[in-house]
Amino acid sequence: MKITLKMLLGATAAILASALTAQAETALKWAHVYETSEPFHTDSVWAAEEIGKRTEGRYKIDVFPASQLGKEADLNQGLKLGTVDIIISGSSFAAREHKPIGVTYFPYIFRDPSHLIAYTKSDIFKKLAVGYEEASGNHITAVSYYGTRHTTSNKPILKCADMQGLKIRVPDVPAYLAMPRACGANTTPIAFAEVYLALQNGTVEAQENPLTTIEAKKFYEVQKHIILTGHIVDHLNTLISKTLWSNLSDADKAVFTEVMQQAAERTTKTIEDREKALVASFKEKGLTVTEIDKADFEKNVVEKVTFEEFGYDKQDWEAIRAIK
Repeated sequence: MKITLKMLLGATAAILASALTAQAETALKWAHVYETSEPFHTDSVWAAEEIGKRTEGRYKIDVFPASQLGKEADLNQGLKLGTVDIIISGSSFAAREHKPIGVTYFPYIFRDPSHLIAYTKSDIFKKLAVGYEEASGNHITAVSYYGTRHTTSNKPILKCADMQGLKIRVPDVPAYLAMPRACGANTTPIAFAEVYLALQNGTVEAQENPLTTIEAKKFYEVQKHIILTGHIVDHLNTLISKTLWSNLSDADKAVFTEVMQQAAERTTKTIEDREKALVASFKEKGLTVTEIDKADFEKNVVEKVTFEEFGYDKQDWEAIRAIK
């Protein structure tokens, strides 16, 4: 077979084009601790694919769910070390870098999910996000609704005083402890994986989590009452590492931000819809679901818990509370 100059040049061009394409494609890692069935994962996968499409394949993002790249603390550390590029994580971890942003976990700061989302579009959010970015180097692109935390118990609770002496499992996060302690409960920081057994054998009498978690972890099987305390409207941040964010062009930053915010909106709607359906579902399972006077719980928190002990700014709390 006679190899012509034209054929040689064509083959060389193809090799060069292939090399340039490979060089142009940037591989990124997106990690979180949630299961593959959860919207935090499915919407991350959607966002990863969408970013690839909108940047004409210049970014290939692989999503690693269910703590495959480590626990939440590991993932936050990974952003610093460059072992991961994008993560989904709670503000309690962001507060380790910049304490003031943790004010969003203070009980009864948000009225409902729509108030939380309004906060993410406010000047106070921009201030706290900038403070976090200056402290950590990481950039918050989006905030998604995680769920409103409620209380489950084996005894009826109608008012704050009914929690006096109650043995309740609460995550070992300062702001999560505020409401139960203000109501006189005895808080116990049991590992999440051990909560079901602790409720079953009576090590604790109660716990608190969003309705979606109460369903997923089957806490309803070992609890008689769900009390809609709604004490924390919980949320997750989508974070980009300092290294990645600083290397993105302005146009790519806009694409990443727009897509990640759309993904967060999808997640928020899914969680809201699930929660609405779960109240009826729990009642059908024979649980007592109780609406309470949140004002009674809120009053005790405000009177008995100080912002200073958490490193929060009361003015930030007031500014967020005032958002319409």
